[in-house]
Amino acid sequence: MLQRTLLLLLGFTLVFSAQTSFAAVKKAAAQTIENGATLHGYVQDAATKETLISATVNIKSARRGAFTNKNGYFSINNIPPGKYTVTISFLGYKQLERDLIFEPKESKKITFVLETDAISTAGIAVEAEREIEKRQISISVVNIPMKQLTQLRVGGEADVFRALQFLPGILTSSQISSGLYVRGGSPDQNLVLLDGSAVYNPSHLFGFISTFNPEAIKDVEIIKGGYPAEYGNRLSAVLNLTQKDGNREHFEGLASLGLISSRASLQGPLGADGSWFLGGRRTYFDLLLGAMPEDKENPLPNFGFYDLNAKIAYDLGTNDKVFFSGFMSRDHLTLDGAGLEFGLGVGNRAGSIRWTHILGDELFTTVNFSASRYDNEFNVNNSGFKFLAQNSIADYTLKLEAEWFAGKDLTVKAGYEGSRFAFAYKQLFGKDSLPQAGTNTAGAVNLDNADYTHAVFGQANYQFTEQFSVQAGLRWNYWDSSAITTWDPRLALRYQASNETSIKFAYGIYHQYLRLATQPDFSFFDTWLPTDNSVSASKATHYILSLQTEPITDYSLNFDVYYKKLENISELNLTATTVTKVSDLFFSGSGEAYGAEIFLQKKAGNFGSGLGEVRDF
Repeated sequence: MLQRTLLLLLGFTLVFSAQTSFAAVKKAAAQTIENGATLHGYVQDAATKETLISATVNIKSARRGAFTNKNGYFSINNIPPGKYTVTISFLGYKQLERDLIFEPKESKKITFVLETDAISTAGIAVEAEREIEKRQISISVVNIPMKQLTQLRVGGEADVFRALQFLPGILTSSQISSGLYVRGGSPDQNLVLLDGSAVYNPSHLFGFISTFNPEAIKDVEIIKGGYPAEYGNRLSAVLNLTQKDGNREHFEGLASLGLISSRASLQGPLGADGSWFLGGRRTYFDLLLGAMPEDKENPLPNFGFYDLNAKIAYDLGTNDKVFFSGFMSRDHLTLDGAGLEFGLGVGNRAGSIRWTHILGDELFTTVNFSASRYDNEFNVNNSGFKFLAQNSIADYTLKLEAEWFAGKDLTVKAGYEGSRFAFAYKQLFGKDSLPQAGTNTAGAVNLDNADYTHAVFGQANYQFTEQFSVQAGLRWNYWDSSAITTWDPRLALRYQASNETSIKFAYGIYHQYLRLATQPDFSFFDTWLPTDNSVSASKATHYILSLQTEPITDYSLNFDVYYKKLENISELNLTATTVTKVSDLFFSGSGEAYGAEIFLQKKAGNFGSGLGEVRDF
């Protein structure tokens, strides 16, 4: 207990002392422009006051600019005093221009509001600013505009995971699976976050579609490899989704019917300084089956699923915002007749509380507490032979982050992440009756474990010249029950060879604490287990070389070559009957994945195809 307390205090100290820890660096960065001014604030939708993620704020004549972060916030500093035209743009919105005068050392906090523009599948306008500040090196990052994602449908339904499968480097195991195999990695090697909460089985119909209702999501970002130190505990990729905050201006509702499910959503203002959103989706297979006559000799399976999304956003003041997010999903399948009875249930529950605070003009802090639970159950009675399997994982995570816009060329991010995991796995089988729960006799498998994990990370992005920039980071991990300590360095380099061509390289080491026992084509019984003393931590090393060029005006062409070395990865042991430790349930081995990708994209003007928008800033 004392050790965990000390580690927690260490994390708090590292995050909230970031401002003083980098004081010397800040002093040097501030000297870049004497008496430079600062522009910071938010970008919002004019109709709903929803913050916009990855909107561009550009001061072209001053060669300054930034993209808004996951909270819609931006900060541009070291602006030479004078009069400038500030341009704000975002996909599907009318470009906004504002003339601003900056006095020496002045700080301006402004919320820019964008009006929506007409958007359709026939022509989608994307505006990309070239004179943008190079604060972060983004390799293998794709943002999917939700207005475009809703136009891509599978079985009449828009689906996040199915849309991602159109991207190079992302495959699925079969046509009936929505699981994402990113650059040779399995689905359990992907970190899926919904408003900061980890989602452990993000699929309905046992893998056919994802659990995420497109009507409830406002931003989808996938990082296919080489991701920075703020993310950990997965080997392959990060999928980061943000739910809608809700309409701050007026109440509105939406309902729609689909071939697979129907969905509805409501949203509206919460007082003068907040908003709320509530959305749900439900299939009607089970409702239709209930209206049909029952046939005991030839029974039909009873199947249904639903998911719910909820969020509250509220401004505590000009510099403080608080968000409450919730998510729930459930699938069930039962069959009773012809001597066979079985039932199957899969569910997710997740929630988070996030507080953001602007500390001065240049420091943006976030405190996020999330809780997530995944559980499933499978029971069978086949002519007296009974089988029962139950599995659950509960995850409680506190994450603290401080993002410091130190200067024109320097951005620093540091933080702490601590989690408590609770695992439970039970398997009972026998003739006519099941063994007593809690025993480890023949016919019974029982695994229960609780563990704590801690991580401290730091990363810096620095642009040395107009041509060369570096992003370096380090993540320290500690897993309590197995007493495992790992160090994960991350590095990314960017060289601007010409106005049209840039070369990027990324390297990183990644460790994974969790292991998944599953079948590749059906995710109906995913079983998550920890890394205990009987197995070694899973490890991946990424190498990525990327060439980005513009062979034709407004067209971007990306060439990515990657190599991924995998160590201590797991495969389910289907012959295991008595399990007392994690190594009894898995085979362990090593592997490698390598390949090349080509991605041609139209980045400005009208286009009728092309999935996402690659950001490099």
